[in-house]
Amino acid sequence: MRLSTPCVGICHLNQNGLCIGCGRSMDQIAAWREMDESERQRIMRMLGESAAATRRNELAAPRIVSLLPSATEMAFALGLGDTVVGVSHECDLPPAAKSRPSVVRPALALQGMTQRQIDTAVSQRVNEGNSLYEIDEALLQQLRPDLILTQDLCQVCAPSGSQLADALQSLNPRPNVLSMTPRTLGDILENMRELGRATGREAIAQELIASYRERFGRVRAAVPQNVPLKRVFFMEWADPIYCGGHWVPEMIELAGAVDAFARAGQNSVRVPWEDVLRWAPELLVIAPCGCDVDQALEQLPTLTALPNWSSLPAVQRGQVFCVDANSFFARPGPRVVEGVELLAHLIHPALFEWNGPIGAYRPRVTARGFSSCST
Repeated sequence: MRLSTPCVGICHLNQNGLCIGCGRSMDQIAAWREMDESERQRIMRMLGESAAATRRNELAAPRIVSLLPSATEMAFALGLGDTVVGVSHECDLPPAAKSRPSVVRPALALQGMTQRQIDTAVSQRVNEGNSLYEIDEALLQQLRPDLILTQDLCQVCAPSGSQLADALQSLNPRPNVLSMTPRTLGDILENMRELGRATGREAIAQELIASYRERFGRVRAAVPQNVPLKRVFFMEWADPIYCGGHWVPEMIELAGAVDAFARAGQNSVRVPWEDVLRWAPELLVIAPCGCDVDQALEQLPTLTALPNWSSLPAVQRGQVFCVDANSFFARPGPRVVEGVELLAHLIHPALFEWNGPIGAYRPRVTARGFSSCST
């Protein structure tokens, strides 16, 4: 049976008056019945190829809602910024992300709290089985996402998968969900690959991953070999004191140092101050999770009041640094590469220049107090 028309009922014309599907004018389309079979088949192939291209484009550009900042940064790095229709309240980079509606809000008001008070409030809420975040289900319905980016690694960092499952009950059709649970640098890169695969950007993801690996390799190659590694303590929380975990130990190793307390691929844990004193770090990195440099600096009065603070080699040598953990260490996204380069600069300043953002770290602290800002 021959088709009476090559179209599905409505023609969409371009600026030249030609159908965007078959490339013919309305008069030519009207002459469908008089065409020979070969011409009809050619047009049908063109329509099929056009429909396939449309489907590929739809796959490559789903409507994305990101519930965690690192995934938002990945999406923009892959060129998907225009398709990100919703974010969390903490998604602040690139700046364009802040213009998207926030579908996540904190369940606790932590403003004005000390780190000790934050730790107590967060621990209590988690132990009671309550989430630290609330998802705006009504807004999520309005945004009609095709893909939701979430995580199931840390209850403190973003809404968990179980919490999202409840919100998904109200969505029809159900969007795809990509859950990221990175514990290592390799996992972070694989998350980017998975996001690229899910959005038709796998080739771009592969290029970015290759460039990140190259930068890791340049740092590793420049680190002096066959010399004692500098003793470092990476402080992921200041009160109480926590060590670095997950991907941070790899970052320290790549940068050419050793941290006795770092827990590669595992959650960070509390570390007694007496153990830190015994380790006698030669370099101390103050990097409270989720904090920028100014917030890290606010912890110094608490730390300098600790017993025997001034006896630490790092303090005596002016090797105590407050860093922007929120940008370069806490988020498992593209900027961990810069985090490795920042650590390499702090550990081996004569070998590695820091060409990243001004204010990524400051200041140096000595046994006598503060020195001038280094950047």
